[in-house]
Amino acid sequence: MFRIKSLVASALVFYMAIGAASAADRVKVVASFSIVADLAKQVGGDLVDVSALVGANTDMHTFQPSPNDSKRLAGAQLVVINGLGLEGWADRFVKASGYGGARLVASKGIKPLPGGDHGRYDPHAWQEVANVKIYAGNIRDALAGIDPGNKAAYERAAQDYVKRLEALEAEIKSAFASIPKAQRRVITSHEAFTYFGDAYDIEFLAPQGIGGDAQASARDVARLIRQIKTENIKAVFVESISGQRLIDRIAKETGAVIGGTLYSDALSDSSGPAATYIDMMRHNTRLISAALRGKNP
Repeated sequence: MFRIKSLVASALVFYMAIGAASAADRVKVVASFSIVADLAKQVGGDLVDVSALVGANTDMHTFQPSPNDSKRLAGAQLVVINGLGLEGWADRFVKASGYGGARLVASKGIKPLPGGDHGRYDPHAWQEVANVKIYAGNIRDALAGIDPGNKAAYERAAQDYVKRLEALEAEIKSAFASIPKAQRRVITSHEAFTYFGDAYDIEFLAPQGIGGDAQASARDVARLIRQIKTENIKAVFVESISGQRLIDRIAKETGAVIGGTLYSDALSDSSGPAATYIDMMRHNTRLISAALRGKNP
C-alpha cells in the first residue's frame, strides 16, 4: 500500500512538473487591447500566454501605461498592436520599457479607409470581418517566427479560425440582406463603424469623434437631430466605452428608440455578450439588424 501511495505521489509530482514546464514554455504575448488579444488567443491556443494592456470594457483612448505595464512588456516575447494610428502611445511606451523583442502591427496588409476625425486612416479595421482574416494570418506568421517548432499548429489554428470568420461573415451579410438600403441608417455615440458600414452597406452617423469622451458641438448635434427627423431614422445606439447622456438627448428630441449597447473598441468580460471578437460581431449584428427592422433585439 505504501509503495502504491508513493507511486501515485511521484506521478502527481511528475505531471505537475510537466504542467509547470508547459506553462513556462508558452510564448508570452502582450497585446495592446482586448480585441487583438482575443485574436492572438484564437491563433495561439494553448501555446501562448496572452495579456492585454487595455482590458475588457475599457476605453482604449484614455489608456495611460503604468510601471506594471512596463514590467509586463519587458517579459514578453511578442507585442501585438493594431496600428493605423490607434495606439498613439505605443512607440514611446515600447522604447521607454526597454523592450527589444518581436513586434507585430496586426493590421499590416489591409486596405485602410480614410480617417475622417481619426487622422490619416480610420484604425477600426477589425469591424470588417474580411480584415480580421488578414490579422489572423499576420499573428500566425509572427508566432511561427518566434516558435518555429509549433509552426504547423499555428497554421492549423489560423486556418480553423478563418473558417469560423468566413461563417460569421456570411451570417452578417444574411442578417442585412432583406433590409431595404434606404432603411440602413444607424446613429452611434462613437465614430467607430466605418468599416462595418462599408463592408455591409450600412450608413453610420456619429455625433462624436474617435474619443469616447469627446464633446460634440451644439451645431453638430442640432444637424444630426434634424437629419434623424427628416430621414425617419428609427434607432440610436450607445457604445460600451461611451457615455450615454448625448444619445439619450438625441433619442428624447427625435423619438428614436435606443437600440442597445454596441461594442466597438473593447470586448466585454467573460460573462458579457461580447467575450470574444466573434461574439462581439454577432451581438452588434443582432442589435443593429433588429433595430433597422423596427423590432426589439
